[in-house]
Amino acid sequence: MDLSGANLQLDSFEELAIPLFDQLYNFAHWLTQNREEAEDLVQETYVKALKGFSSFQLGTNFRAWIYRILRNTFLTSRKGLKVTMTVPLDPDEDEEGLEPAIEHATPETLLLARSSHESLQSAIDELPVHFREILLLCEVEEMSYQEISDTLAVPIGTVMSRLSRARQTLRNRLRPNLQQAAGLRIARGTNHGL
Repeated sequence: MDLSGANLQLDSFEELAIPLFDQLYNFAHWLTQNREEAEDLVQETYVKALKGFSSFQLGTNFRAWIYRILRNTFLTSRKGLKVTMTVPLDPDEDEEGLEPAIEHATPETLLLARSSHESLQSAIDELPVHFREILLLCEVEEMSYQEISDTLAVPIGTVMSRLSRARQTLRNRLRPNLQQAAGLRIARGTNHGL
């Protein structure tokens, strides 16, 4: 039995996989929207990736390969299947407005900033999974279109169109809140030239 080859393979896997742990966890958390489920998903991803590492071709894009394993694991889970089958069509009207452009932090501006963050997070959470994952991979993980294409196993044109639709959907969901916040700033005289 050749243990040196197995140890070399394990060392190579660790060298490639360990630096991606935090990024994979963030992606898993955005997909599952639950800390414990994200931890389980990342753990299952690493187990599957280690088992299948012999099929990985060194020199190719390991990051896209392991992200694809995580995504596929999520989609085949009960949570992933449930999320992909339910798609909200209307934006939630109960969200607060966005942060005004004020120079000094006051309790009011801090509250508005927090509600702005919560509003954005809520709008992203309500996006269908295929939009949420493409935004995360592009905007947070800063993957190239090619890496996203490799990760999701879709053509680059699909990546670009999904990203465009995801951004437009997010804009449409946040627009009423932004208009409401702008109206409040104008009414209070805190417009600051906007």
